[in-house]
Amino acid sequence: MTTAYERRTPESALPFFGVALAFLITMLGTTLPTPLYPVYQTRFDFSALTITVIFAVYALGVMGALVATGRWSDQLGRRPMLGAGLAAAAASDVIFLASDGLHSLLVARFISGMSAGIFTATATVAVMELAPRAWPRRAAFLATAVNMGGLGLGPILAGLLVEYLPWPLRLAYGVHLALAALAVLVILKVPETVNRPAWPRLSLQRLQVPDEVRGLFFPAAIAGFAGFALLGFFTATAPAFMIGVLGHDSLALSGLVAGSVFFASTLGQLLQERFPAPWRLPLGCAGVILGASLVGVGIGLGSLAVFLLGALVAGTGQGMAFRAGLGAVVQASPDDQRGGVAATFFIVAYIALSIPVVGIGLAARAFGLATAGMGFAAGVALLAAISLASLLWIRRRTPKADRKRPA
Repeated sequence: MTTAYERRTPESALPFFGVALAFLITMLGTTLPTPLYPVYQTRFDFSALTITVIFAVYALGVMGALVATGRWSDQLGRRPMLGAGLAAAAASDVIFLASDGLHSLLVARFISGMSAGIFTATATVAVMELAPRAWPRRAAFLATAVNMGGLGLGPILAGLLVEYLPWPLRLAYGVHLALAALAVLVILKVPETVNRPAWPRLSLQRLQVPDEVRGLFFPAAIAGFAGFALLGFFTATAPAFMIGVLGHDSLALSGLVAGSVFFASTLGQLLQERFPAPWRLPLGCAGVILGASLVGVGIGLGSLAVFLLGALVAGTGQGMAFRAGLGAVVQASPDDQRGGVAATFFIVAYIALSIPVVGIGLAARAFGLATAGMGFAAGVALLAAISLASLLWIRRRTPKADRKRPA
């Protein structure tokens, strides 16, 4: 697909920043409910399991949108798909505002996930296409930083609003609806970067893992799974642990703790560039192991300081592991299959975001919240350790195999 970007250099950085702002606003909306979950739990008498299911539905929406619409912007154009993502975000806000129980919350979360899936697939490319040509590497990182920054700002904003202002289950969505309207106005002014065909051909995003990349894909995917499971843990259950285990009932503080993981992830993605490429993924795995262990210890001791330190270390490790793992498997894949490999990697990540947190809800019902949290942290650390051991084994075996090849 030939893009308009390939034929000209953007005259201004304003479209770049405009799409980045819309990206941030959309992703911000997807994590607004995090500090509101205790309020929903009290208002509607939800169990911890119900809260984790409400969260998990979001990931189903993301995965559905990634598979269904991941390639549509190449055919329909970036702006129409960005508009569709904003429309889904606004629809989610409206349903949240009118929500009166479980069913409407499930629908709102699913549509919110669809908005995130559409934007993740489209805005990342649009940001890089609209960046001035002097910013190629910076643009790629900024696209990631805007994504994670929006996810981190969501719980912080909602936590402050619910803690200090009225209408706890309405105000955050009203504010985001106004921000989404602003984003629509911005997108209307952004130039299109795709030359749309006369007859668009819409197809599903193909998921695939070529044989030549499987040896690297599986340890990288395990590391990605472990890291995203931790993100899901903090996004879905951080307020529950803050209140029920650590003894801090400030929803603003809960939002800050949940948001800090995403900011740490952004930092990790930036820091990984400072290390040699072969060590980036193993170091990320080590960060996840250490961070998850600290989270488990913090829960066991009832220590907010240790819990928060674990969040920051785990988030940094997750960012390093995710960016290094995705980059490595995509680079090792054939050119004509890289999109499918990247999509498969993201699907694994979003499965990790949803399924494990439901397990926390089930375990909490059977064994108590603290035991469930410590068991979850141990499981994440174990997964990251398996990934790390696999990577070190691959590194140790590869030179031997090379020496066996005939000259």
